[in-house]
Amino acid sequence: MNNKKNANKPDSRLDCDVVIVGCGVGGLYSALNLDHSKKILMLSKDAVDICDSMLAQGGICVLHDEGDYDAFFEDTLRAGHYENRKESVDIMIRSSRDVINDLISKGVEFERDEKGELTYTKEGAHSIPRICFHEDITGKEITTKLLANVRKLDNVSIMEYTCMTDLLEDETGRICGVLAEKDNSSIEIYAGDVIFATGGIGGQYAYSTNYRILTGDGCRIASDHGAELEHMDYVQIHPTCLYRKKKGRNFLISESARGEGAIILNHKGERFVDELLPRDVVTEAIRKEMEKEGVEYEFLSFENVPDEVIRNHFPHICETCLEDGYDIFREPVPIVPAQHYFMGGIHVDSNSETTLPHLYAVGETSCNGVHGKNRLASNSLLESLVFAARAAKKINSEEVV
Repeated sequence: MNNKKNANKPDSRLDCDVVIVGCGVGGLYSALNLDHSKKILMLSKDAVDICDSMLAQGGICVLHDEGDYDAFFEDTLRAGHYENRKESVDIMIRSSRDVINDLISKGVEFERDEKGELTYTKEGAHSIPRICFHEDITGKEITTKLLANVRKLDNVSIMEYTCMTDLLEDETGRICGVLAEKDNSSIEIYAGDVIFATGGIGGQYAYSTNYRILTGDGCRIASDHGAELEHMDYVQIHPTCLYRKKKGRNFLISESARGEGAIILNHKGERFVDELLPRDVVTEAIRKEMEKEGVEYEFLSFENVPDEVIRNHFPHICETCLEDGYDIFREPVPIVPAQHYFMGGIHVDSNSETTLPHLYAVGETSCNGVHGKNRLASNSLLESLVFAARAAKKINSEEVV
């Protein structure tokens, strides 16, 4: 083994076919799509449910029908300032319906109409409603159901409170596993393939919607071993997060609220921006208005959203705002932009493989070019799932060396 950074003898060793670092939707869906003959070990830096996939509110995009392809493609590119990798966008869109059907087969419940058909909502920068959702906790619904399916697999083990600290290389420089720490003990985990699903970088920011444990570990460690990184400065700020004076993770108020009619107001009660423009545009407008008024926040009003929609679509947003003293049925809530999503990351190809053979990256850790410079709302869950499945299928097809 060639691993100069970790010259000390580890406390223990584990062997598997694939080690997956991270237990969000990217990691879980990778495990579900890998051959069940493979021995898989998943690592979670904290408790398994402490991942940003659990926090996704708005929903997951899907190609509404064949006639929607051009509009979906254009919406994604326009939001991304046309810096998107077109091949990746095409793959994501064309794979979307299969992913939704597979999620449903695994027990994921999406909102349906009285006829039992899927209900679609609309968010900023989308030309039509094409977003499947479960109340305002779509990420939790998907992640929880995927985790339940993974726990049924005899070939998958999950180690919680286990932090990856480095990659392992063999004498030829080939990636052959990871080094990790658990309970102050070091563990060498050897594997034929490694999948990084370590999430984003929000823990590095004072104000972020992300969990604090998301500190860019995957990007840093991959780079240390020579993997190519891409667009590390492409960071998305979400325009509508609940303003709080207390420190900690910022609570996001889903963009689907604006898709259903919520409006942004200044301290004079005036609208000053088209709420359905891309996130970066809305964020910039809010920041300029805050500077103009000399204030720390602006407001989001649900006055144009029917009470029934608030109760059925946004019950958890309503509950959280109420806990902070704001009744969204009766008054606007203070909002402020906060770091939300990372469009850059470890450069990967269309099969999620990095520039280091046998090292894959999926989800927010990776940069496959889908999002360009700015992510279109509700493309994150879809992109993670589509390219996690492709990573697994590429590993499945590899010949044993």
